[in-house]
Amino acid sequence: MNLKKPKFWNYKKPNILAYFLLPISYLIQFLKLFKKKSNFKLSKIKSICVGNIYLGGTGKTSLSIKINEILNKKKIKSCFVKKFYSNQIDEQRLLENRGKLFTSSRRVDALNLAESEGYEVAILDDGLQDNSINYDLSFVCFNNLNWIGNGLTIPAGPLRENINNLKKYHHVFLNGNLENLDSIKKQVLDINPNINLHIGKYVPLDIQKFNKNDNYIVFSGIGNHETFVSMLKENELNIVKDIEFSDHYKYTNYDIDKILKLSSEMKCNIITTEKDYLRLDKANSNKIDFIKSELKIIDEDKLISTILSANENY
Repeated sequence: MNLKKPKFWNYKKPNILAYFLLPISYLIQFLKLFKKKSNFKLSKIKSICVGNIYLGGTGKTSLSIKINEILNKKKIKSCFVKKFYSNQIDEQRLLENRGKLFTSSRRVDALNLAESEGYEVAILDDGLQDNSINYDLSFVCFNNLNWIGNGLTIPAGPLRENINNLKKYHHVFLNGNLENLDSIKKQVLDINPNINLHIGKYVPLDIQKFNKNDNYIVFSGIGNHETFVSMLKENELNIVKDIEFSDHYKYTNYDIDKILKLSSEMKCNIITTEKDYLRLDKANSNKIDFIKSELKIIDEDKLISTILSANENY
């Protein structure tokens, strides 16, 4: 089942419903205090966790791919590790298209397999709250538009843990189209003045294949739909309508037929993301195009230095 995140999660301030759910949020966070962090450490393979506090849509996969590219350029044998979820086949396929992927119902098992095959570094897409692993390096990802939503933890808000827990982390990664940076940086540094801030911007790789004189309908089922639309508009594509589905949405023929009918009525071309395109039935995707994009690291030298310093035993 695919469920959209409640709209009230992303209100700037909590509403009545959020406050009604707050006691449950407090109880969940209290119970988490009894989960001890493991000292599990593999002897050879290094682990880099790309995770989040805000639930979904923070650019973890994009950053994981970029880190893998950086390591490959340095001739370091790296791979991806992802906990297996049947509703996240799209992300798994995206990672498999960019490198070697190990999946398992337990991340520890996938790490062990990667080590047994001689990989030097494992890049974990998600898993920041997995207490079974002691990572060598962790990045906490945020989307600039969503940031922390109403600031409350699940189910009252979109946060997996209290934002003040940034005190225990060393690296924050801000993804998007450079929106709200000054405000977010200030809030992060107020919590942890010593934290390292890294900035990423989404850039299209094949924008030239789209005619800027045409009109477009855009749809996606990703966690940061607004950021995707913003990137297209920033690159001067005329978006006349955008349609948002829930993250990892499993499209039906009915969904696609509706979009195709709408595009015909509005005389528009259709664009989606590469990740969404991988979830489409090939029989009904021939009139739908996707755009490839990547995360451009604004301070790439700083990021490279951070990664290599954490893995200084190469």
